[in-house]
Amino acid sequence: MEKARNPAQIIGTAIMITIIPTKPLAFKSPSVITPLYITSNPQSSFSPFPFPFLTSPRLKFSHRRRRSFQVQASSLVLPLLPFPIDQVLVPSEGKTLHLYEARYIALLEESLFQKNKLFVHFVLDPIGITGSSGEASFAARFGCLVIIEKVERLDIGALVEIRGVGRVKILELKQGQPYLTGEVAPLQDNVLHKMTEISSKISELKQALHSLTILEIKLKTPGEALLQTQTVSSLNWAEKQLPLESITDFIPPVAERVSFVALQPISGATLSELAKLQREKLAAMDIRDTIERLDKSIELTKHNISMSAAKLAIQSLDKR
Repeated sequence: MEKARNPAQIIGTAIMITIIPTKPLAFKSPSVITPLYITSNPQSSFSPFPFPFLTSPRLKFSHRRRRSFQVQASSLVLPLLPFPIDQVLVPSEGKTLHLYEARYIALLEESLFQKNKLFVHFVLDPIGITGSSGEASFAARFGCLVIIEKVERLDIGALVEIRGVGRVKILELKQGQPYLTGEVAPLQDNVLHKMTEISSKISELKQALHSLTILEIKLKTPGEALLQTQTVSSLNWAEKQLPLESITDFIPPVAERVSFVALQPISGATLSELAKLQREKLAAMDIRDTIERLDKSIELTKHNISMSAAKLAIQSLDKR
């Protein structure tokens, strides 16, 4: 189980035990990742899943082929940690979790000592109530392989810092543990562009991110606001050589990793801006083309520059 700290400090912290199937954020229907559908009978008493409303699961897979993603041949069996639709994690993004329930501590130990500090962060997307029996249906989507960067033991549970590595497809759910495990395969863009074109887009994005960072530093935000170095931290991680030789097939190319960097909350972001960011993240996870994602990231960063500049101007006027 997870307990969130101040939501202004930790964006997207999972609330495992109290997730209620509600209408998801508005976004275009996914056209890339074939989801794993889960239906549950709320009257069943057996629940191997970490949700009280996910019981007696029945699994089915869509047989439509998706040819736009590059699906690698290798696969891994890893612990799976589910989150609600508004808490998707993208590659290069960092997140801090507070795990304290016994089954999630067991998941943490499995990841640390048996799985090279790896597990999968994924979204349970409610897709409605089906049939006269009132069975709730969920789609297991937006899987992201994560690596544990730091663990701080507490009197109750532990604070766990994680980093998104790359997108994954959940092939199969496995039972037998107090938490979910499953077989996953890597998903990556099909990079068909010339490297000069990609390099040009990356340079443009990095220049825009630099301008945004300067504005964020100038902005004075409340003490509980997010750290202003979140985007820079993601960029530094995305560009470095990753010492993860055991999962080479799961690590996206540098260009793909950098294309996700702009999808971070900025200083002083409002609730509406954070909601918009979530929609951008969902769309980015479905995009299959690195150039397209870079273009959208550049557009988002320029929008954030305009918003930050306006906030800075208002801040200057308030000082007078």
